[in-house]
Amino acid sequence: MKNNIVILDNGAGSIKAGIASEIIAEQEVVQLVPNAIVRSRGDKTTYFGHEIAKCKDFSSLHYRLPFEKGYVVDWDAQKAIWDGVFSPEVLGVNTTESSLILTEPYFNLPNIQEIYDQFVFEEYEFSSYHRCTPASLIPHGKLLGMPPPECMLIVDSGFSFTHVIPIINSKIVWSAVKRMDVGGKLLTNHLKELVSFRQWNMMEETYIMNHVKETCCYVSTDFGKDIETIRFDLDTPIVQKYVLPDMSTSKKGRLLEPGSMILDSEQVLFMKNERFSVPEILFRPNDIGKFDFPRIRREILPPQFLGLAQSGLPSTIAESIASLPEDLQPMFWETICLIGGSTKFPGFRERLLSELRSLAPMYCEVGIYESDDPITEAYQSAQKFATRPDFYNHCLTRAEYLECGSHGARRKFRDWKAKFPANEVRAKR
Repeated sequence: MKNNIVILDNGAGSIKAGIASEIIAEQEVVQLVPNAIVRSRGDKTTYFGHEIAKCKDFSSLHYRLPFEKGYVVDWDAQKAIWDGVFSPEVLGVNTTESSLILTEPYFNLPNIQEIYDQFVFEEYEFSSYHRCTPASLIPHGKLLGMPPPECMLIVDSGFSFTHVIPIINSKIVWSAVKRMDVGGKLLTNHLKELVSFRQWNMMEETYIMNHVKETCCYVSTDFGKDIETIRFDLDTPIVQKYVLPDMSTSKKGRLLEPGSMILDSEQVLFMKNERFSVPEILFRPNDIGKFDFPRIRREILPPQFLGLAQSGLPSTIAESIASLPEDLQPMFWETICLIGGSTKFPGFRERLLSELRSLAPMYCEVGIYESDDPITEAYQSAQKFATRPDFYNHCLTRAEYLECGSHGARRKFRDWKAKFPANEVRAKR
């Protein structure tokens, strides 16, 4: 009998974990574990990853994150969280009798990759493992069906960054990969600053404000119209009231139903243009603060409100496709896939489709494929990949690692340092 295959989609914000064995592969059970260690200022307790849900007071949590700027830098914290994931409380696996699929960041540094290998084989003693990026798993999944198209473009908007990744015959074309320094963390931080500047001081309330972002924010399909509506009509349905948790009767905040009365004991955030100006950063990162503080001179605003000198997502996609072979470009325009938590905003797909149609050549059709759950799409694709008959041919075994070290891993796993001829697809067509 073959070993269980443990799947660890190790994101900077959350870990998507589960087991894909011959028995339970079709159940596609996934555990969402925050990739963080937090300390509650209320009960002075430290919670590791999967334990965070047990916290009784989510106000003013102190976060310790293994990732910084998209890459693992705190390995002690990462190991503590992984220990919890492998424990009986979550997966309950015997790592020495299991194989592992582990995702890594795009353009991961070689020295960090070596530490991944060391942890997998020396610390946890997995029998074999496959290390890859989330986008490289998508061709194996059900988002585009089987067999997958020869050419596809993955938009992965996650916690730290937003990447645009072209794939030809299930291989990433690294020379055309583009990155935006905008992700869920930046959006949450910007929302904290806006709300703290205008209403309550929420700078220490990362957990709460992340829930506010996920509950209230949306991508506007007509930004200018929504700005004018908010400016002249405060009774518009765009304005929402978010009741902050009191940590005694409620742990999480909630939206106040239209027409409901605000109790004297309730603290309420009035979500106005913050609802759509925060996700707008994905489309116009150079305009951060321009519409949030229209009457304040930009020279007196702090640096975080002065924008990023980067193109928005539609232009970044167009730039990536333009760098690919010209005769293949129409295939990429018609097969754009959205994954990652920052693509979940209502209106995201519609806005992106509208702007891409104005950028695409007239002879190209624009097609956008949206996952039912973009956060777990890479994990679900890994489930399908793990059931392939040739899966173990893509894995590095512990015996191979002990013999060759990380040199064996570099030979086994093609990544951004390996050259890929863009014309390879023509030979297979």
